[in-house]
Amino acid sequence: MYSEALDDQGFRAVAHPDRRVLLRLMGSDEHPVGHLASAAELAQPIVSQHLKVLREAGLVSVRRDGNRRLYSLDFERVGALRSVLDEFWHDRLSALKYVAERDSVGRTGPVTAGGGGGAGA
Repeated sequence: MYSEALDDQGFRAVAHPDRRVLLRLMGSDEHPVGHLASAAELAQPIVSQHLKVLREAGLVSVRRDGNRRLYSLDFERVGALRSVLDEFWHDRLSALKYVAERDSVGRTGPVTAGGGGGAGA
């Protein structure tokens, strides 16, 4: 289900570079906070705060294992954010293709550093 509010929350969550590092570190496995903190070279309380933001955005899930909490990516949610970006890029790339094709009509040669192409440029 599409939700702009969830998209906004997700994009805000991944805006912080340390959170993106944590997402990359998680990969397809579950990890305790201590492992993520060590691998990211961040203090454990900071990692816990970042994981809370990622969890609230729905990008990370947590599972209790005894006295540990194991964190993992929510691939469906991450995929939903990617779909939003893919839509944006598809529209932009389509517009770029249109402009490039429109501007190339009538050119007989390669575009030169001077900005022109073909004879008489």
